[in-house]
Amino acid sequence: MFKHLLVPTDGSTLSEAAMHMAVGLAKQDRARITGLYMIRPFHMTVYSAEMVGSNQDEFQAVDQERAQLYLETIRNIAVQAGVECDTDAPTGTHPYEAILETAKKRNCDLIVMASHGHGGIRGMLLGSETQKVLTHSHLPILVVRPPV
Repeated sequence: MFKHLLVPTDGSTLSEAAMHMAVGLAKQDRARITGLYMIRPFHMTVYSAEMVGSNQDEFQAVDQERAQLYLETIRNIAVQAGVECDTDAPTGTHPYEAILETAKKRNCDLIVMASHGHGGIRGMLLGSETQKVLTHSHLPILVVRPPV
């Protein structure tokens, strides 16, 4: 049914669950997957606590290492299942844009991603990347939610 699945990750346990689900689907359909982690540019506006006290080179080096670690996880899961996997780590400001651009560039036909379930006011304030992908994508999206 699907031939090429895109699996974005943020390194969370829930993202890893989405990886396992995507690899299972890919194995079943004899499809391939692309793992994605977006490397964030360094800004004077702080995105996270790890940026405080960092300079641009330090921050980028840490985020590059994080990308390698997270993408290696998906490669390992895919290899163990016998599923073809490649990865991408573009730099961008908005993860949802990186997800949609990569899906288009790589000719993916399904996006499998986690949603941490931040609904209501918290979701509005934090902004849900999953919600933005759902809103702007023309591809089918399989959303992996936390267990209830």
